[in-house]
Amino acid sequence: MRLTILINGPDPTVNHDYAVLWLDTGEQRWSREAHAGIDLPEWGEIHYSSDSTVLSRSAEPLCVLHDLRVNGREDVSCADGIATLSPEASYAQIVWHWRLQAVDRTRIYADNALFAGEVSARASSPMTALTGATAARVLPGDVRRPG
Repeated sequence: MRLTILINGPDPTVNHDYAVLWLDTGEQRWSREAHAGIDLPEWGEIHYSSDSTVLSRSAEPLCVLHDLRVNGREDVSCADGIATLSPEASYAQIVWHWRLQAVDRTRIYADNALFAGEVSARASSPMTALTGATAARVLPGDVRRPG
């Protein structure tokens, strides 16, 4: 499941800084899709505390989304809350808010999944998963045609 999260200030008409993040709960990874003024890395790991979701990079906590939890049944605990950014950031003293923008429960099966700079291979393609069919392979010099 993937969540689209918007982080911005309490009054976006005054403070135009924001970040749009995708959280992949299955892969336990997040990625920054768009931003202005909130300078988070391009991707990182997701960790959970008792009542919050912690976004980190190399075990360094960067952002806490308070009150956001996803359970094993993919239930999302709430749709908005307070976001705490790393105290080292120059904008950490601002009260940030997070808002759930979208929930995508579509299962993705990719032959070569590329997420946040890592490559992993899956045994079957989406078509195999949907139809049970296998793809015909034509080797160089093979005169047979798939069909």
